Amino acid sequence: MSDAWTNIPLPQPLLIVLSGPSGVGKDTVLTRMKERRLSFHFVVTATTRPPRPGEVHGRDYFFISNDAFAEMIDHNELFEWARVYNDYKGIPKQQVRDALATGHDVIMRLDVQGAATVKQLCPDAVTIFIAPASEEELVERLRERKTETPEGLKLRIATARQELARMKEFDYFVVNRDYALETTVDTILAIIESEHSRVQARQVRL
Repeated sequence: MSDAWTNIPLPQPLLIVLSGPSGVGKDTVLTRMKERRLSFHFVVTATTRPPRPGEVHGRDYFFISNDAFAEMIDHNELFEWARVYNDYKGIPKQQVRDALATGHDVIMRLDVQGAATVKQLCPDAVTIFIAPASEEELVERLRERKTETPEGLKLRIATARQELARMKEFDYFVVNRDYALETTVDTILAIIESEHSRVQARQVRL
């Protein structure tokens, strides 16, 4: 084998962050990626909020008490954590490290604040912002969920506007249009594939 072939870099596992404003469809995108049985490790977030209809503990989130979450903070067991709409969310450190050690790409779903924290801790993380086609479409999705009080809905809409303004902080953006879920997922997969073809591979260190 010639020396030239030894210069081809070996594939390195990626840390991929999917983010975007509330109501943009992050959970739906993630669910469709799981349904395709892709060889990623999907990080499960710990949260103190109660489960929504259809959500399963250990699959969608780890639903834990405020006291249990406080213990994880005290023991430095969280990769990042934040208070979001009066509830707490966080990523268990060991889960991410164990998954990367297997050589699999790791995908985590985070709000915009959490994505910024991860980028600070791991500059080589691949950050993807999922955006709505329009503000009107996003507001309609939030209304259709019917999980908020009128005051809570106003807060989420105001927060979403602030989060949209931070899209420039991300590496990529993908527009998740109504009735175009497969296109959204295909675009995200194309981004991940192109990242694995970088001449200078990202070095994920935690």
